[in-house]
Amino acid sequence: MKLNNYILSFFFIWCGYTLTAQEEPVNLGDKTQVSIKSGYWEKKPDVPDAVIYTRDKSGQVYITHEGVEIWCNQAYVYTKDNFVKAYGAVKIIQGDTVSMKSDYSEYNGNTQFAFASGKVSFKDKKTSLKTDTLYFDRIKQQAYYNSGGIVRDSSSILTSIVGRYFAKSKKYQFSSNVEIKNPKYTINSEQLDFFSETGIAYLYGKSTIIGKTSTVYCERGYYNTRKDIGYFVKNSRVDYENRIMYGDSIYFNRNRNFASATNNIRIIDTLNNSYVRGHYAEVFKDKDSVFITKRAVAITVQENDSIYIHADTLKITGKPDRRILKGFYKARFFKRGLPGEEPTSGKCDSIFVNESTGITKLLRNPILWSGENQMTGDTIHLLRNINTKKLDTLKVYNNSFLIQKDSAGYNQVKGERLIGLFTNNELDTINIKKNTQVIFFSRNENEKLVGINNTTSSSIQMYLENQKIRGVRFIKKVNGKLYPPSQFPENTRILPGFKWFGDERLLKVRDLFKEKPAPILPKIKGINLPKKEEDFFNNNPIKYN
Repeated sequence: MKLNNYILSFFFIWCGYTLTAQEEPVNLGDKTQVSIKSGYWEKKPDVPDAVIYTRDKSGQVYITHEGVEIWCNQAYVYTKDNFVKAYGAVKIIQGDTVSMKSDYSEYNGNTQFAFASGKVSFKDKKTSLKTDTLYFDRIKQQAYYNSGGIVRDSSSILTSIVGRYFAKSKKYQFSSNVEIKNPKYTINSEQLDFFSETGIAYLYGKSTIIGKTSTVYCERGYYNTRKDIGYFVKNSRVDYENRIMYGDSIYFNRNRNFASATNNIRIIDTLNNSYVRGHYAEVFKDKDSVFITKRAVAITVQENDSIYIHADTLKITGKPDRRILKGFYKARFFKRGLPGEEPTSGKCDSIFVNESTGITKLLRNPILWSGENQMTGDTIHLLRNINTKKLDTLKVYNNSFLIQKDSAGYNQVKGERLIGLFTNNELDTINIKKNTQVIFFSRNENEKLVGINNTTSSSIQMYLENQKIRGVRFIKKVNGKLYPPSQFPENTRILPGFKWFGDERLLKVRDLFKEKPAPILPKIKGINLPKKEEDFFNNNPIKYN
């Protein structure tokens, strides 16, 4: 009986001790004490400042504090410091916003600052993060890691060395070796902000988006990883295998294989050694199509020379070996020629160029200048040798008219059809057929005027040297006369249908835009630089000492 009384007395003393350990009040000022809701507890001499709670048959240790819940297999609770060390299958949940799992965690009730290590998993509603160590500031509602992390959402996997999560804006901020992996593409960036609610990634610094059929480069832009559309504004370009598009701003749609650019555009055709410029352009990769406007010009680079084609709107279609260029409205072209050569240029309403056949068609009110020679007709065709890329043949259909200015007047030839032949890009022979008429100021070898030929013939052949008429051969001459210079009648000096457009002739590249006002360029919608955040660890300890 005495033994039983002794044991019972010891039990009540022990219980009294435990209740005192649990309920001893601690003055934390305006801070709230962490609350232990379940778990078997004990005190150990080697950890005098901590109460140790261990899971029991009812389940894990359960702790709460101002909206956060913590579960673990064992917890060291430092009551005076309002601090918890949690071990084994740790889970921290903050309402319905974020949850965190790890092997080990620390939580400071005074600063509401948490640290987790060992197989850390951090989740919000749309994404999950895995890392070795993670810091979570509940006051700032931010998480941070600097030991490498992997973030997964519904469509992509994001990796970086350093990352920061902002719970209020659902934003991840990544830096150092940032990469997004998607079955369709890979994004690499120096710095990247990713919004988990929308799946939009903002790219800062040198960034690439590499897909199966395209590569994007920019130094500032955004990409929607769920809709596969993007917008890029700094040093931006899109590489579609054999075409590269540059512009002040570029819109990109992966699903449509489409890109458009605004202001200061270049689109390079890497296979055909050509490019186009303008201030608005669209590229449809699947259609092998380019549309460009606002001071649009296409340039074909050739050995020692280039051909420039301008129109209000240019459209280029077809595979690389079958490219077709169409220019609509107020079309012009210019070919500089080799040193010492006169340029070749032209104007028309519309222009058509077929790379595979080497034909260029000037349509509706065409004018062609080859050196000093002005040629007009209903339609003009220029043919290039597809191997040498040099001009080969000129054809003018219906109402052909050639005019060359002379110091004494105008050399003129008209007929139904004109065919010209080129040697080394220089027009040297012209054949005019059917109902031809000629006015030709004939000069001797000293350039002295010796007579004026006014003749009608079924066809005429003319010979040029240095792009000037040097001789005329009449085939089936019908009627004509060589007049002395003083006897040439004034009223016959101009053939019917004569129109001189010498003032409109293009003499240099910039004449492509002569009398055309510069386009009004839209203001590019920019993308702000990322907000400079304060240091994550300001006023917060990293871990308990």
